[in-house]
Amino acid sequence: MRQSVVRVAPGMKALWVSAHPDRGSLNCHLHQFGVRALHAEGWQVTESDLYAMDWDPVLREEGGADVETEQRKLADADLVVLQFPLWWYGMPAIMKGWIDRVFERGFAYDVMDPATGRARKYGDGGLVGRRALTIVTAGDRPGSLGPRGISGDIEDVLWPTLHGTLWYTGMSALRPHLITQARDVNASTIEGVERELADRLRSVADEEPIGFLPLDEEFYDHPIRLCEGVSPGLTGNAAHRFVT
Repeated sequence: MRQSVVRVAPGMKALWVSAHPDRGSLNCHLHQFGVRALHAEGWQVTESDLYAMDWDPVLREEGGADVETEQRKLADADLVVLQFPLWWYGMPAIMKGWIDRVFERGFAYDVMDPATGRARKYGDGGLVGRRALTIVTAGDRPGSLGPRGISGDIEDVLWPTLHGTLWYTGMSALRPHLITQARDVNASTIEGVERELADRLRSVADEEPIGFLPLDEEFYDHPIRLCEGVSPGLTGNAAHRFVT
C-alpha cells in the first residue's frame, strides 16, 4: 500500500512557521521569498514568525489564548512549512517549544478513533490530511548531510520531526528542503538558492510524500514492531518506509 498523493489546488492555505533570531539572516530572507513564491502560485499564506512573535516556548500548563490561535492556523492549513536553521542536529528551542505547546493531546495526538477506542497515530491523527515541508539551513558542506556524510542523511537527522512529529500526528511529511553552506550564500549565489526554493514550492502540492509505513496490522505487530516479512533485511529508520 502506497501513500496517496494529495493534490492541492491553487487557492488552498499554507501556514509558514519560521524560527531565526536575526532579521537580516538568510533564513529570514528565504521566509519572505518563500511566502511571496507561494502567493504567486495562488496559495493563501498565514505566518508564524516565532521570534518576531516573542513566542513563549516553555510548556507550563496546557492551553492559552496564544496556543488556541496557533491551533486555528494549523487546523485551517493544507500545507505546513517549518523553516529553521539546523542547530545541534535539530530545530531551535523556540520552534520545539511551539510544537510542545501547540500539538496538544486531543488536538494533534491522542485523538481517539471511536470505532476502535484507540489513539490515532502514525499516518492518522489530529492533523491528518495536511502536507508538511521542512526548510532547513545548515553551515556544513552538502556531503556531510548525505547518505554517507559524517552527520548522517538529513532525513535521518530529522527523523524525530519527520516521523515522530509530523507523520505521528497524521501529516504527510515531504523530504526536507536543505540549504547547505548557508553562511557562504552571498549576493552572487542567492539567486540560485531562491530559484531552487521557488521550484520546490511550485511542485509542493503534487510531490510524493516520504513513504512511511502506517500503523497497521499489515505492517506492525502488537508490540509495534515490524511484522516478519516486512522490509526484509532492513533495520533502523529505513525499515519503516515502503520499499520501492
